[in-house]
Amino acid sequence: MRVITPPIKSQGIKTKLVPWIQALVPSVSGRWIEPFLGTGVVAFNSGFKRALLGDTNPHIINFYKQIQQGLISPAQVRSFLESEGEYLRQADNDGYDYFTIVKQRFNRLYDPLDFLFLSRAGFNGMMRFNKKGEWNIPFCQKPERFARAYVTKIVNQVHDVACLIQPEWEFRISSFESLILEADVDDIIYCDPPYSGRYVDYYNGGTDEDEARLFELLSATKAKFILSTWHHNDYRTNEMIDLYWNRFNLVTRDHFYHSGGKIENRKSIVEALVYNFPANIRQHNHGVIPKPEQLVLLDERAEYIAEQLCKA
Repeated sequence: MRVITPPIKSQGIKTKLVPWIQALVPSVSGRWIEPFLGTGVVAFNSGFKRALLGDTNPHIINFYKQIQQGLISPAQVRSFLESEGEYLRQADNDGYDYFTIVKQRFNRLYDPLDFLFLSRAGFNGMMRFNKKGEWNIPFCQKPERFARAYVTKIVNQVHDVACLIQPEWEFRISSFESLILEADVDDIIYCDPPYSGRYVDYYNGGTDEDEARLFELLSATKAKFILSTWHHNDYRTNEMIDLYWNRFNLVTRDHFYHSGGKIENRKSIVEALVYNFPANIRQHNHGVIPKPEQLVLLDERAEYIAEQLCKA
């Protein structure tokens, strides 16, 4: 299965977990509903023609809406990044001075192309905003960041996402509560909230009260749902598993997590998928490949995604 990688980056991105998540997705006739869109990597690989996609981060929603509306094109992205990349390369303090200019400009104007620039030039691929809603990640200290090959890579990602975003997809700046409450019996909800007990925030942090409210809403929904969360690592376990999520079906697997600023903090973590429907999958499957019937589902979704890309 070819996983389509989005142009926006953030810590905790689920790119490597997409095949595992999609192998679990049941057959439904309704919409893909994602209340915590983040980078969009799971949604873009969902293979659904109808979707309701929300996030409290207005910059993510605005960026993808402008791609959907044709206001941001691959050619425009190439021209912008080549130009801005040259300014970055020539700037004083090994590029830092121009990175600061773009950051200050974004914090005034919120231009989606500046948002893309900061996402790809920020330290360790992280995304974080301060309490004023301003970009709050330092420079990656690579003045040659936007070399030709790297720009082409980003342009291709914009192209792929533009091909996959359907006219029936709705992008909305919204709380998770309102989107979950709109779900119907034929829909599938995928939730990837800020992880309780781990700081991977990119706009608004999650609280214990948010986790309780999410549990309440998912317990009451008529729709099928899948929730991504962390299960445990070498040092501790996720208390929310026993408090809430063990009441549903749950599968786990190992994952190497990259959000730590220091190399010694980038250790493996056991991820969990929580779901409210029957599935033929082992309860704990660290490193276990999907069963044949799940691979068929993956092939079907991969074929659909390939069709959309070929139409472009």
